[in-house]
Amino acid sequence: MAAKPPIHITVTGAAGQIGYALLFRIASGQLLGPDQPVVLRLLEIEPGMKALEGVVMEVDDCAFPLVSDIITTTDLDVAFDGTSWALLVGSVPRKAGMERGDLLTINGGIFGPQGRAIAANAASDIRVVVVGNPCNTNCLIARSNAPEVPTDRWFAMTRLDENRAKGQLAKRAGVPVSSVTNLAIWGNHSATQFPDFANARIDGTPVPEVIDDNGWLQGEFITTVQKRGAAIIDARGLSSAASAANAAIDSVVSIRTATPGDGFTSLAVVSDGEYGVPQGLQFGFPVRAKGSGAWEVVEGLGHDEFAKERIRITTEELVAERSEVIDLLR
Repeated sequence: MAAKPPIHITVTGAAGQIGYALLFRIASGQLLGPDQPVVLRLLEIEPGMKALEGVVMEVDDCAFPLVSDIITTTDLDVAFDGTSWALLVGSVPRKAGMERGDLLTINGGIFGPQGRAIAANAASDIRVVVVGNPCNTNCLIARSNAPEVPTDRWFAMTRLDENRAKGQLAKRAGVPVSSVTNLAIWGNHSATQFPDFANARIDGTPVPEVIDDNGWLQGEFITTVQKRGAAIIDARGLSSAASAANAAIDSVVSIRTATPGDGFTSLAVVSDGEYGVPQGLQFGFPVRAKGSGAWEVVEGLGHDEFAKERIRITTEELVAERSEVIDLLR
């Protein structure tokens, strides 16, 4: 049986912590499958190229049979040339004293040009997952600068929040994390996100029927998920890397493979007005994949007043972010 032709995968910020944790898993076949050869197209800024050289040495030293070629570059056109999956990991982190608006503007200067380069150079089946924060609005900026690419090809990563929430619920219920399903993250990947425990299931049973502690569910559970990234920085002195890379892998797998049964996962996708969310926002929704990259927002989920208020808050934050970067949108 002839080998499949390689699929090109772009990773930006490839020498960073998340990139480092991600590349070996892609190369081993965890992203696109154990029989799919890949070409790794790795983008870095000039100061990161020396470190990237060392990362590539390590990938080479693993002798991954699926890696057909590795291309390292600082050039956007080269990075996205013929790529089918673009994982936009590199971004400027928020520093002490930096306003969120400043962060949005700085990253807009990164993601706008990347969007244009994707439109000009990527393969016709391109799909883009934005990992670099603030990922929802970074994705909106890149997407708006690539109007030639269908809007359903753009995703911002809320899977890390979903995984964190599943872990917290599993611990509380004393069950394996695999028992927790249908956990949607609504809205922004920020401290306003809403992990929807009421529509989630533990072994098929609604979470509130298994964890009979509404105070914990509405309080500590939500704040733990919302602030988990900051807690990790406080504990290890560095931001989430391996768990973020893991969530990026999970996101791509959930996009390209059909969701079993009546399940769903969480991705930030373009809003078409579902659940009253303003059109065009890159918004965390419950999403069901249909295979071959097609997907749909799962509609018809009910929300009580508590949930509606949390969704309103995160929606307003994303609307405000969009207003702050309006000059960067095409």
